[in-house]
Amino acid sequence: MSRRDTFAGRNIDWMTLVLTLALMLIGWLMIYAVGYDSQNPENNSFLKGIAGKQAIFITISTFVIFVTYIIEWKFWQTFSYLIYMLGILMLLGLFVFGHEIKGATSWYRISSFTLQPSEFAKFATNIALAAYLSRFNTDIREFRTQVTAFGLFLLPMFLILLQPDAGSALVFLSFLIVTYRQGLSANFYIIGGVSITLLLLGLVFNPLSIILGLLLISILILIFNVKKKFYLLIGFAVFLATTLFITSKGLFTVIFLINIAVFLGFLIYTWMDKKRALVARLSAILAIGILMVFSANYTFHKILKSHQQDRINAWLQPSKTDELYNVVQSKLAIGSGGFYGKGYLKGTMTMLDYVPEQSTDFIFCTIGEEQGFVGSVGIIGIIFLLIYRIVTLAERQRSEFARNYAYGVAGILFLHCFVNIGMTMGLVPVVGIPLPFISYGGSSILAFSLMIGVLLKLDSQRFTA
Repeated sequence: MSRRDTFAGRNIDWMTLVLTLALMLIGWLMIYAVGYDSQNPENNSFLKGIAGKQAIFITISTFVIFVTYIIEWKFWQTFSYLIYMLGILMLLGLFVFGHEIKGATSWYRISSFTLQPSEFAKFATNIALAAYLSRFNTDIREFRTQVTAFGLFLLPMFLILLQPDAGSALVFLSFLIVTYRQGLSANFYIIGGVSITLLLLGLVFNPLSIILGLLLISILILIFNVKKKFYLLIGFAVFLATTLFITSKGLFTVIFLINIAVFLGFLIYTWMDKKRALVARLSAILAIGILMVFSANYTFHKILKSHQQDRINAWLQPSKTDELYNVVQSKLAIGSGGFYGKGYLKGTMTMLDYVPEQSTDFIFCTIGEEQGFVGSVGIIGIIFLLIYRIVTLAERQRSEFARNYAYGVAGILFLHCFVNIGMTMGLVPVVGIPLPFISYGGSSILAFSLMIGVLLKLDSQRFTA
């Protein structure tokens, strides 16, 4: 296959390219709707205001896709670690030259434009992780490989958290999809899910109440590992009912101490029954669980700032915060669109600026109000069709590097879309994360275009790579 054939587009995946450009166009139209002035229609223009700036970003992004497509595919794998180091240096530079916006030092200011390095760090991390996992001597089942692989995305994640920018940092967890595809044990993900659950419980409930629950679960586990389970299970049911009854009477300390005593009794019995490995594992897991619960509670009340606490409370405990304005207005805007929507440029809540950050983080509520349920589902369908297509491209790659990279792109896109759309509907915390190709902003659309351009190039060379 000649370079001329590749450049002519014979091997380009047109579906991926068309879906990407379609999302850019939809985003441009929605951004224009946000900035539309119904009182002075003569002042509106697709090439002025935020719509005009986004038009520039889209033009540059399209050019980026073209440029990355004509670059030799081996370039990206050969210089993957150098690209990663540049990404880390850009993040470190923020602590010296960064520009603060809304409490986060996450941008470089260049004249009237700003650049957010965390968006490009996602690409740099993805390409470095793909290169590392594709080496012939790496095995994700080995501890050394796991440490290196996790370190590659935890380092930029940590630097971004220091800015602080929790939303962008969260996206780096999408690389767990790549490690899972490479064969990382599902036990890691089960442990991670349980850990997240404990952390969230530690934010909402009294830590001692959660520990009481952990003790009851531990006692039940120990019961299942001794003889005469039937009678013990009946006894446990009675004990659980007694625990709930006494707790409801306000005697929490008494029942807490009783549970500790019962747990220790079963623990000693199991140890004497020569099931010491079970005792050791269960004790360690319980200790880690207790540590996580107290750490989450301490971090929330002693370390997080008040506005950060409000954002979490707005998600987990709405009754405890007044910081629900963004989410409430967003849900009202989406709900007001009904089944078919109010029509393009007819969104009253959009035109009256009821929802803050509507062109960036909350762009989806504009879609919901003007295009309704049908339009929202259609756009979500396009997004997930793009993600599905990328996964399809990943599975057809002969190069392990290309397959890992493609899964990284799919994971980043999925997490971005899930969190962004979820927070506009109050399903996840408001963390400030753009909707790929649709939200206003140059850094985001340029970074995602770079990812897609490299993916298209790698896929076009799948028969020769």
